[in-house]
Amino acid sequence: MLSTEDLDNETADAKARRRFLLRYYRVFNLEQCELPQAVLDKIPTVETHEHDPIEAAERIIADMPNRPEIQYTGSKAFYSSITDRITLPPRELFTSVEEFYATALHETVHSSGSEKRLAREGICEAAPFGSPAYSNEELVAEFGAAYLCAEAGISNAVIQNQAGYVAGWLKKLRDDRKLLIHAAAQAQRAADFILGRKVCVE
Repeated sequence: MLSTEDLDNETADAKARRRFLLRYYRVFNLEQCELPQAVLDKIPTVETHEHDPIEAAERIIADMPNRPEIQYTGSKAFYSSITDRITLPPRELFTSVEEFYATALHETVHSSGSEKRLAREGICEAAPFGSPAYSNEELVAEFGAAYLCAEAGISNAVIQNQAGYVAGWLKKLRDDRKLLIHAAAQAQRAADFILGRKVCVE
């Protein structure tokens, strides 16, 4: 008969034995394939939208000091601290231009935490998804994006989504009552940095 201690050791051993497996897949661009029309008809089409740029938001991003590279590709938005690059889906994939800029500003705030900018813990150190440091960084990015959206005059169009996003992360961090104030202060520093204003030292 196994004791609880034996089961714990068994679980620990199983975790220690876990290995990553690298697999290669050969993929082809759909436009390079000859497929029957019946198959092509089943492939969902990507809905796109025409958007005019919002000059105030464009200026905020373009004028950021020591701005990272920005590439427009794929369907996910993220900042990579390894390459110091923001990746954004093309603007036409967003249902509204305001949502595009809210996303772009969120990732821009993440980039402000780089070692060569404000050196925030959630960006400079490996923070697993859902960890306190990761959750804090997401709050900082969304608060910072909200400040910058207000600066660009687009906050009314995105405030509901931003509030919902922040509420989702706050559920993970209910035990830390100071977190909200700390994240808001870091977000203000990030927004000030992006806007080229003097940043107060913590």
